[in-house]
Amino acid sequence: MRHFKLNHGILPGLNPGKDLVRGLGLLQATALNMSNMVGVGPFLTIPMIIASIGGPQCMLGWALGTVLALCDGLVWSELAAAMPSSGGSFVYLKESFRSTRFGRLIPFLFIWQFLFSGPLEIATGFIGFVQYVGYFWHGMGAWQSRILTAALGIGVIALLFRNIRDVGRLTVVLWGGMLVTVTWMVATGLWNFDPRKAFDFPPDAFSFTRGFAMGLGGAMLIAMYDFLGYYDICYVAGEVRQPAQVIPRAILISVVCVALIYSVMNLTIMGVVPWREAMQSRHIASDFMERIYGEWGGSAITLMILWTCLASVFALMLGYSRIPYAAALDGYFFPAFARLHPRGGFPHVSVVVIGVLSILAAMFTLDWVLPALITARILVQFVGQIAAVHLLRSRRPDIRRPFRMWFYPAPALIALAGWLYIFSTSGWTFILYGLITLAGGIAAFGVWKRFAPTASL
Repeated sequence: MRHFKLNHGILPGLNPGKDLVRGLGLLQATALNMSNMVGVGPFLTIPMIIASIGGPQCMLGWALGTVLALCDGLVWSELAAAMPSSGGSFVYLKESFRSTRFGRLIPFLFIWQFLFSGPLEIATGFIGFVQYVGYFWHGMGAWQSRILTAALGIGVIALLFRNIRDVGRLTVVLWGGMLVTVTWMVATGLWNFDPRKAFDFPPDAFSFTRGFAMGLGGAMLIAMYDFLGYYDICYVAGEVRQPAQVIPRAILISVVCVALIYSVMNLTIMGVVPWREAMQSRHIASDFMERIYGEWGGSAITLMILWTCLASVFALMLGYSRIPYAAALDGYFFPAFARLHPRGGFPHVSVVVIGVLSILAAMFTLDWVLPALITARILVQFVGQIAAVHLLRSRRPDIRRPFRMWFYPAPALIALAGWLYIFSTSGWTFILYGLITLAGGIAAFGVWKRFAPTASL
């Protein structure tokens, strides 16, 4: 098995994971992103996004979310092309802030918030899987749900116990199942589309009031949860061939394709199931197909959604397991996380730990998990990376940038405004959660410094 090493644009101290195999191309990278992005998200959240703003005007949330994802995707693309190492945000924040007074604090805070947000994001896939199993298992209780979640999590961990080339092939297979699922739903919706239902706006649907602004922010938060994953390939960049070309293309292709899927799916569902009914549904995709095809249609699409849930959780756990691995290589996490499997060459300790934490996180409800995971990461990760692009350009001329953001700084400023708008309209409970998480990380950093003064950062 040939190992590829990157020789250009890597700085001293920037470890791309020299023993990782660069075995992923554009197809696998796009499949990984899209499998993560689609997953169970829209099948869970279409009722939530309709309810957040009270009608078909929720499509505005999807539109603004698409703009935000594209602009933020350009931020990720520039950083990933310049620093194509496994670990994603950890590496970008570490290198970009290295020359500032916050050079050690910011990367530490990223790992800290990741422990609160990463497993929560994976957990939404588990929650969705169990919720759609409920379409068949009507009497499923709380303990049965927990046992099913644990079994699913252990199964995904087992699937990830293989080398990256096998993982890449499996990702494409899972992605294919996801594409079949959404294609069937979109085609069915278009064929049976009733514009009178889809555009049945309530009175004063677009009156710009405080309630409308809060509802739009809530719709954008849900939309961005559904878009999360357009950057998943960045976390395994150390295993990507020609990352400076592949990663930006995979990000932008994924955002555009998934935006089309989401917008058409949402609109066509409201064109079949009246939105006042749709926002009350727990199995909106199953109810949608059952209304058109009968019981067999509902059952078939439910099985396909379960496949899609599996693909999403698989992609997320693959990407997120590389974050503690990268941090451990640089002395920012427990050394055991830097170990690679002796035969498969993948970070097996990290895979197991992230998997177990995700299973535990799935014991919370979706209404809490979804906004908590978004607000926990906005201030450090998303806002921090926007600052990182500026620092990279102004203070790190030693880092080669093979991809540069188009129309800089406009996309970065749009992304910043979008993320801060979502954070400020998430509600006081989750604003406080985000701020407390940040404050707790700063306190933990003070403790960590005393016991790890020799970390490479």
